[in-house]
Amino acid sequence: MPNPSMTSPLFDLSDKIAVITGSTKGIGKAIARHMALAGAKVVISSRKAEACAEVKAEFDAEGLTAIAVPCNVARKDALENLVATTMQTYGRIDVLVCNAATNPVYGPTASASDEAFDKIMGTNIRSVWQLCNMVIPQMAARRDGAVIIVSSIAALRGNDVIGLYGVSKAADAGLARNLAVEWGPSNIRVNAILPGLVRTDFARALWEDDANRARRESATPLRRLGEPDDIAGIAVMLASQAGAFITGQTIVADGGVTIA
Repeated sequence: MPNPSMTSPLFDLSDKIAVITGSTKGIGKAIARHMALAGAKVVISSRKAEACAEVKAEFDAEGLTAIAVPCNVARKDALENLVATTMQTYGRIDVLVCNAATNPVYGPTASASDEAFDKIMGTNIRSVWQLCNMVIPQMAARRDGAVIIVSSIAALRGNDVIGLYGVSKAADAGLARNLAVEWGPSNIRVNAILPGLVRTDFARALWEDDANRARRESATPLRRLGEPDDIAGIAVMLASQAGAFITGQTIVADGGVTIA
């Protein structure tokens, strides 16, 4: 009989340094918590310093190791500070999770302003490209690292209300594939997770109405919406030895919506 006190080393992140953007709530916070529970030292980051400090205090109380580094990913100097502060504290970054995103407009793409386009693309794709360019080279120097980009099933489907968001998320998935090809020879894995509708504040408008939520649930083979932990488990797998032979993939986690 197996010893119940033993755990598989495949999902162990002991002493790994993990930076997670947009990690003060929702999917990002769940990813940070579960990576910390798996042994990682995590860097909590979002735009608001107060929110970062609150999550750090919460993690501290749970015995998890974390530092807080506020960062507006739309600003290159803020990204540079995020990387520099982490490197000064820990000396390396083993896992990068690009989760921060925005969607300030709803409606057809034809009605979106130039400013909205620039904000969505700047936050959702340009910042990911910039941050990867800052972080991956030091991973490659050690021939070890994992990058996870949180995309969306909006990358796979046309949409008449969040079209620009979907385009930016399709670009994220494309970036993951390309970075996987470029950095694979240095043993760097880059993958994208494509969540369906998850119960977060970011998606609240899509699920808080009872009738709308019931429609979404009935259209989902698993007959429920996603929870942040559903995505966090995939991220831990991709960051650990369990995901050592996975790269350049778009892993859909939507309860079966896109196959129904």
